[in-house]
Amino acid sequence: MTVKGIEKLCVVGAGKMGHQIAVCAALGGYSVTCTDTVPEMLREAEEFADTWLDSRVAKGKIAEAVANEARANLTFTSSLEKAASDADMVIEAIFEKLDLKRELFATLDSMCPTRAILATNSSYIVGSQIADATRRPDRVINMHFFNPALVMKLVEVVKGPEVSDETADTVMAVSRSLGKVPVLLAKEIYGFLINRLLDALNQEALYLHDMGVATYEDIDLAVVNALGHPMGPFRLMDLTGIDLSYLVRMELYRKTGDTRDKPSPTIVEKYTRGEWGERVGKGFYEYSKEK
Repeated sequence: MTVKGIEKLCVVGAGKMGHQIAVCAALGGYSVTCTDTVPEMLREAEEFADTWLDSRVAKGKIAEAVANEARANLTFTSSLEKAASDADMVIEAIFEKLDLKRELFATLDSMCPTRAILATNSSYIVGSQIADATRRPDRVINMHFFNPALVMKLVEVVKGPEVSDETADTVMAVSRSLGKVPVLLAKEIYGFLINRLLDALNQEALYLHDMGVATYEDIDLAVVNALGHPMGPFRLMDLTGIDLSYLVRMELYRKTGDTRDKPSPTIVEKYTRGEWGERVGKGFYEYSKEK
């Protein structure tokens, strides 16, 4: 069931996170338009939606009528104005670069209805760093989904200093309407909840690897078999994207100037080689084209 006052959603960014968020919202009964400036990205996103919905029906996970309704709710376009001009809520899922997000939100502010909520799916950048690029700081909020968004239940909703209670309550309600389990952070903090915990583990795992204490395979085995995690830190970095790990650490380093915040030498090497993880076929591990 949709939330009162929120009927049309715009998802900006058709990458892995964006297109999965769009499908989630379409299944939730919202009219969703997913937009991207890269035609190939849009094509792949649309193909994913068709394939994924068909596979759910074939496996008996959802009824064919539900899949058909979700697909009818979902539109893809390269026109940001078309996607955002009548949206009640926008969810941004582009690269983790502050300047790009600020530029986008300023543009969205001029395009969207004044009532629209502008949410960022950023995993590290807090909304208040973006909000002053708009004239609606009370409606700019973090709505952080986890990868893969169609599977992971948690959504972190981060209430910045100028975010209204109404905006936070609405985003929490929208999250629940998508079948998610939202948690509300009453104040901003870099990395939010889960990524702060994961980052501590990842940085220590990278340090142990860089120092030659253990291989990444053995560190992953240890974390899975001793701590009970479903996958080790290196396998998880492959899944979420080594390029994302690099960009996030560089953004932090630019902010703090502390050399300890620089990305690990291993991450720099992987990033430079284009070995960005599962989606490109190679990261710490290799993946088949079918995968």
